[in-house]
Amino acid sequence: MSRQTTATDEGIHSRLTNLYGKMLLHPSYRFFLLLVGAPVTIIIYFIYLYRKSKSSYNAIASEMRQKLLNEGYMDVLRKEAQDQIERKQRFFGQKASKEQTEKEAEKLAIARFTNLLDTRLKEKETELAATKVTFVDSYASFIGHPLLFVLSIIIGFPMYLLMAIYSNAYVKYIFERLMMTVFVIFGVAILVFTILYLSPMNPAANLLGETATNEQIANFNQIYGLDQPYLMQLWNNIKGILTFDLGKSFAGNEQVTTAILNKFPVTFTLTLLATIFAVIIALPIGIVSATRPNSFFDYTFMFIALIGLSIPNFWQGLIMILGFSIKLPWLPATYNPNNWMSAIMPIFVLGTALTAAVSRMTRSSTLEVINEDYIITAKAKGLSRRTVLWRHTVRNALIPIVTIIGLQFGGMLGGAAVTEQVFNISGIGNYIVEKQFIPDIPAVMGGVVYTAITISLINMFIDLLYAFFDPRIRSKLKQY
Repeated sequence: MSRQTTATDEGIHSRLTNLYGKMLLHPSYRFFLLLVGAPVTIIIYFIYLYRKSKSSYNAIASEMRQKLLNEGYMDVLRKEAQDQIERKQRFFGQKASKEQTEKEAEKLAIARFTNLLDTRLKEKETELAATKVTFVDSYASFIGHPLLFVLSIIIGFPMYLLMAIYSNAYVKYIFERLMMTVFVIFGVAILVFTILYLSPMNPAANLLGETATNEQIANFNQIYGLDQPYLMQLWNNIKGILTFDLGKSFAGNEQVTTAILNKFPVTFTLTLLATIFAVIIALPIGIVSATRPNSFFDYTFMFIALIGLSIPNFWQGLIMILGFSIKLPWLPATYNPNNWMSAIMPIFVLGTALTAAVSRMTRSSTLEVINEDYIITAKAKGLSRRTVLWRHTVRNALIPIVTIIGLQFGGMLGGAAVTEQVFNISGIGNYIVEKQFIPDIPAVMGGVVYTAITISLINMFIDLLYAFFDPRIRSKLKQY
């Protein structure tokens, strides 16, 4: 039983050591590994220094260095360097003091001696490899003791959590996408705030009016922290984003977080319904066009799709209001959350461009796949047309389709302001447009950043769908 336990412990230690070594080779993971495991890193570093001082590799290197010095290599190199420098000075007609010449010669001789020592050590590289101390070996010796291993887990739990994430390809893939999302969000926050900060518009003057005195403007700036330095204001806004507390907006004195929570779901729901509507219509159209290229259906569908891409949202919205609300009073002209029929026209307007884009991408992607060798082989095996189409053709064509859906969804979510203005929808896009002309910094920052968070999470979800649809990506993830 004890032998089995010992073997298990050795296996765990071996896997952890290999994992630790792999992570140290990756620059980003090495930085975070050493950072989050700082207590363990410090202990390992001292172990590394101690082992290095006792290492036979260092002893051999020191012995070889002393041997080269005893054999007069340094004197020879120093004389060669001095002769070379003096010849160079004579050739170019330069005059230099003896001390300066000797100093340059000494520097050149040391560099050449170091290169010579490195060359001699490389000749014995195979012999010395077994005795060379590394940071990974120091870690292995540290966790080799049961009590020290338990201690390392206690004081370096974040480090082992990071190692656990790295050890699983799927979890690692998600973690890296989340980290990228965090950097994107902070980048967006800094960029948006900087643009608003550098804006020539004065929030206090715009809100208080032309009759405002300098004292009133100064008091307004003091209340909302606009008199603070750039970095302080930036930090306060980022802190507000992280804590979901962006304070109060300049106009209306309302809580920004509450306003966003009330308005964002409206935009998100309409965009999501528009996406579902577009996908349900676009996928069959694109597949039919691809399976019947250059036919009447193909030309008709692609012509309609081209028109859908060309029509501006605001113009289409106005025409629909004119046709279905004024001429034919079938649908409400403005959006009302309590009347589901009022959402039909906004969803249709939002989904038109996406329908056109997805149908065209579905057609081109399916046409690309439909003539591949494995499709011809599947047909030759006697599989039914439906099986070949859905199991082999469409499934392998979905990657670019899913990509365009994700990108278009993000575009609709961020660019729904025009449609919201046309249909008088109290959504996040309309909210940002109204606030940016003040500029109401907390409101605009909250709207833009939380929209960016949603778009980033959706793009991460799209990346995960790649592995679900394409087995080739799953196999790459396993080797990742």
